[in-house]
Amino acid sequence: MTIAALRTLCSRISWCEPAVLESALELALAIAREGREGRRIGTLFTVGKADAVLAASRALILDPLAGHAPGRTHITDPSLRGTLKELAQLDGAFVISESGIVVAACRYLDASVEQIDLPLGLGSRHLAGASISQRLGALAIVVSESGVVRVFHGGQIEATLIPELWLLDRHHTQLSAAAAGVVEAQRLRAAPGSLSELGEER
Repeated sequence: MTIAALRTLCSRISWCEPAVLESALELALAIAREGREGRRIGTLFTVGKADAVLAASRALILDPLAGHAPGRTHITDPSLRGTLKELAQLDGAFVISESGIVVAACRYLDASVEQIDLPLGLGSRHLAGASISQRLGALAIVVSESGVVRVFHGGQIEATLIPELWLLDRHHTQLSAAAAGVVEAQRLRAAPGSLSELGEER
């Protein structure tokens, strides 16, 4: 999935905020790429439908994010990223609201295998992500211990991401945006006369 494809997916979901989904994906890809303390780890993020996800899950341990002000647990906050990377080593899922607040960590998702058809080799974490996305309409982002990130919606795999390829695409997207900005600046400089000059000609 490219950044453009991510935004297309988000545009199909009425409550989806591209900045929230992109931040959650960036964090998932960083965890897939870096692991923790020299070893690969897996984790799961749900995005959207937070109240329904909380109702369809239970706490595995005391929630380490409980009691924090929502402004301090927003997925786009750079100071939160290190905390979430550490918590990713624990079992359970992160639950992120539509607005980007990480409302809970270490949640056990009640998964059902009904109407879920996954490729061979994907385990319980992927089953939980597929199931919650199918039952509740949330997005699920699953980090595999193999270093691959998969995005589920409606019980289906919407994307399979390799961190290095995502970084390459992001770099190309940034270069393209910068080049477009240069072209636009040159176009404006070459435009025939400013507004003040046009006024003087009248």
